[in-house]
Amino acid sequence: MVLEEKKISRIIMDSFYEKLRDSLSCEVAIVGGGPSGLICGYILAKRGIKVALFERKGSLGGGMWGGGMMFNSIVVEEDARRMLDEFSIRYKIKEKHYLVADAPEAVSAIAAAVCREGVRVFNFMSAEDVVVRSGRVSGLVVNWTAVEIAGFHVDPLTVEARYVVDATGHEHAVSRTLIEKLKGKLGGVEKYPLRERSLNADLGEKEVVQNSKEIFPGLYVAGMAVNAVFGGHRMGPIFGGMFLSGEKVANSIIKALGKRVLIESKKNGTLRN
Repeated sequence: MVLEEKKISRIIMDSFYEKLRDSLSCEVAIVGGGPSGLICGYILAKRGIKVALFERKGSLGGGMWGGGMMFNSIVVEEDARRMLDEFSIRYKIKEKHYLVADAPEAVSAIAAAVCREGVRVFNFMSAEDVVVRSGRVSGLVVNWTAVEIAGFHVDPLTVEARYVVDATGHEHAVSRTLIEKLKGKLGGVEKYPLRERSLNADLGEKEVVQNSKEIFPGLYVAGMAVNAVFGGHRMGPIFGGMFLSGEKVANSIIKALGKRVLIESKKNGTLRN
């Protein structure tokens, strides 16, 4: 068999185009492929929900790869042990309540499971804005990260979604963009401080789960973006709160989607009393 370069290129182009075209309309669009975004996408996809995930870098996993100061081990608290078990990630128990796992193994296991469940992953893509219709976030404005970095004037494309999840970590890029644009125009967003407090692992882990929620109709925050939006504490290289935050947002969206389907079905007259 003779390998033909043109065929290889065509296969790649056709495959990617098909995936992107099919994802232009989805139920949930997640921005950020760190631990909270991955867990959120995994749980949603497992329930049969159509999910597209956009990651501005080349690799998934966010800060998990580096562990603490490039010591590539991660710590997870006892409350999130079930997440490690879900993905068959090996770990050791240290000092009762601390579980330690190999970062590359953890990231690889979670990322593989996310893809197998059917989440459409688009790396090297950034969300530069959201689509807002009738006072509700209804989609994403996306472009290549390389275009963003180079500062080229290249118009983006849009993705339609019932719900958008900001899982962009410390940058809280999606939430920050929306809130800065809406301040003084729509009530409620002024309450978000858009900054993190100094590191406090105990408080930070609790706050990130507590405040994982919908902050504007159609827009949820998960992971470190939560503490950036709500003024919570940093927590350093411990990742249980990230996992549980993604889980909480996914379950909230599952519930919300059920309600929206019911409302839309009633409007369309497809439900009988």
